Amino acid sequence: MSDDKPADKLWGGRFNEPTDAFVEDFTASVGFDRRLYRQDIAGSIAHATMLARAGVLSEDDAKSIVTGLEAIRDDIEAGRFDWSVGLEDVHMNVEARLTERVGDVGKRLHTGRSRNDQVATDIRLWLRDEIDITCATLRRLMAGLVGLAEREAETIMPGFTHLQVAQPVTFGHHVLAWFEMLKRDHGRLLDCRKRVNVMPLGAAALAGTSYPIDRTVTAELLGFDDVAENSLDAVSDRDFAIEYCATASLVMMHLSRIAEELVLWSSAQFDFITLPDRFCTGSSIMPQKKNPDVPELVRGKSGRVYGHLVSLLTLMKSQPLAYNKDNQEDKEPLFDTVDTVKDSLRAFADMLPELGINAERMRAAARQGFATATDLADYLVRQGMPFRDAHEVVGKAVRLGVESGRDLADMTLEELQRFSPTISADVFDVLSLEGSVAARDHLGGTAPAQVRAATQRAHAWLDAQQEE
Repeated sequence: MSDDKPADKLWGGRFNEPTDAFVEDFTASVGFDRRLYRQDIAGSIAHATMLARAGVLSEDDAKSIVTGLEAIRDDIEAGRFDWSVGLEDVHMNVEARLTERVGDVGKRLHTGRSRNDQVATDIRLWLRDEIDITCATLRRLMAGLVGLAEREAETIMPGFTHLQVAQPVTFGHHVLAWFEMLKRDHGRLLDCRKRVNVMPLGAAALAGTSYPIDRTVTAELLGFDDVAENSLDAVSDRDFAIEYCATASLVMMHLSRIAEELVLWSSAQFDFITLPDRFCTGSSIMPQKKNPDVPELVRGKSGRVYGHLVSLLTLMKSQPLAYNKDNQEDKEPLFDTVDTVKDSLRAFADMLPELGINAERMRAAARQGFATATDLADYLVRQGMPFRDAHEVVGKAVRLGVESGRDLADMTLEELQRFSPTISADVFDVLSLEGSVAARDHLGGTAPAQVRAATQRAHAWLDAQQEE
């Protein structure tokens, strides 16, 4: 066995035999963590710059390192970089290539840091960028929803509780409920970003470093808002990744709820909406089928993201301080969560503004199930009847409707007066679908005027987010 074989590793000085080939593959992360190369190189450039300012590196050495790193970044982006499993991860691959390019100067880059604080920094930089991209896509979806709500501010549909017809609402009002769900998600993502944007670099392996580093300089160069204050926590903390996955789970839960309604409403039984053909597929055996594949996949992918959240919680639950190799398992769940959320948001942002709306079918459905029963009860209350008595009167009227197969608005005045003599001809104003929705003319109500006012507030909110 060759005595110099272990030294091929950048950490090989202590070892007497090479890494087992299977173990080398088993422990390597370069197959997935190389997507961090931009952040890894940016972090290294900032670290070298700081070391030069602190007098740990000469200006010439720092310049050589920075130039070499920029060239490596260009090589990677041009597809000229050969990744080596033997070098384990993105950090070692970049550092080894740097040394090949600039000589022994490249070996000085790792002064005052460890892969432990390096990888924690890379992930935070990467996730920060991805949150920004995700928020931009989320806002694009939300803007599409606002446009759809404006277009359908007067379109009447049944509102449901227990998936039973409850009261008439406008489709624009329903769409704005989706908007509110996603608005909360946007706020959670930005709040999560604050805790992501804390710099671990300088914690080194676990205890800090004896070199006279200035972590505030590195943090400023990398755009971090703050510096992690405890070196043990800095290298071992993955709360930020777990918090992102928890936030992502809520995003996917909301998208899944929207997807469920899209699947139901596009069925022949509802026929409320038509999905654009390019977001659907057909059947290999049933030529009439148009399957809502995109909403169904988004609905299914929510479980995938939930699983990643549980995976990361389980990964961290028994780890002692500080860094452990277990933490290598943090990246794949996090990466897949980010990709899944971005792709799902993009699919909905492209699809939802182009929904076809079957307004007549929605209106017909709203006339089923006695959707204006509450309006009749409120009418009786305004005539002086206690609500509980009004509830009983309307219940009897509904029973007649069930027995005769008619809606309340289809009954005669004489029939309605059998249940209460206080009912007069003006009752039909409140029993109409338009009258019902128009009556909910208050902040948060379903009246078309309120829907339009809400869309204006939504536009203003979106504009404010763009300016920040």
